[in-house]
Amino acid sequence: MNFIEEMKSRAKSNARTLVLAEGLEERTVRAARIITDDKIAAKVIVVGPEKEVRINADKLGVSLDGIDVVDPEASEYKDQAVSEFYEMRKAKGVTMEDAAAKMKDPLFFGAMLVHLGKADSLVAGAENTTANVLRSAFWIVKTAKGINKASSCFVMITDKKEYGENGSFIFSDCATIPNPSSEELAEIAYCASISCRKYLQAEPRVAFLSYSSKGSASGDLVDKVTKAVEIFKQAHPEIPADGELQLDAAIVPSVAKSKAKGSDVAGKANVLVFPDLQAGNIGYKLVQRLAGAEAFGPILQGFSKPVSDLSRGCSVDDIVSTAALTLS
Repeated sequence: MNFIEEMKSRAKSNARTLVLAEGLEERTVRAARIITDDKIAAKVIVVGPEKEVRINADKLGVSLDGIDVVDPEASEYKDQAVSEFYEMRKAKGVTMEDAAAKMKDPLFFGAMLVHLGKADSLVAGAENTTANVLRSAFWIVKTAKGINKASSCFVMITDKKEYGENGSFIFSDCATIPNPSSEELAEIAYCASISCRKYLQAEPRVAFLSYSSKGSASGDLVDKVTKAVEIFKQAHPEIPADGELQLDAAIVPSVAKSKAKGSDVAGKANVLVFPDLQAGNIGYKLVQRLAGAEAFGPILQGFSKPVSDLSRGCSVDDIVSTAALTLS
């Protein structure tokens, strides 16, 4: 069973409710039908103006049987959603009128359904920007207890079985925080460790990456990483972690023997924490394009409930796969 099929199987077993917040978007409607038919979710909620959603689905030839269509302006949860959003944001100057206007937005109303416990997870981004998806999640779903900033990861599946977790890795953060501080890097590493357990079903071995291995070079960029390692080890001594490590020292046992002697992580890391977004984004794309790896993500991590952001260039299959990851 390949990775996505395994995620679909786990999602089916979990029998959770999914919100797709872009009910007028063609790929989203087609994906909702597949997710429902394949029982990847116990229930799919499509958010949008109901009459328009149904007319659009008819034009596409997509049946909405068995799919809940929730109209923010006609929902039984409308008043509760407006009141809750007002309480969340009144300290930021939001009025009841502002809250009512915001809750007309299907994306923000979808996030509120998750917050209120009417659904388990949210997938959006086929037509919304990443910034807008993140904003709805930060404002409404909120980060998990003890997490200050949500981040992202990619599940990377390679055919190099001798590396990582039988060829698989968690790469983080490759899509969210441009220039994380040491404290933020430590938090990213912790969230990525949770993602490792969830998606790879393996105990994390965390490598904090740099252009230096164990003092082979110096500079502010190296110092940021070494400080992050110290913070992480103090906060999570139960999770094997090391750094700063160059990529080859992190994953190649023979290189680790010379560059990081005595390390319990070097040469066998399955979680790679990049020092900044440029390195992470470039790194995952190099592995994907030149090594032919499968890249699943970006998967948002650190939220109190599962939220996933799609690329606006996504396919129907991408939405189905992302839903499976989110629900697994």
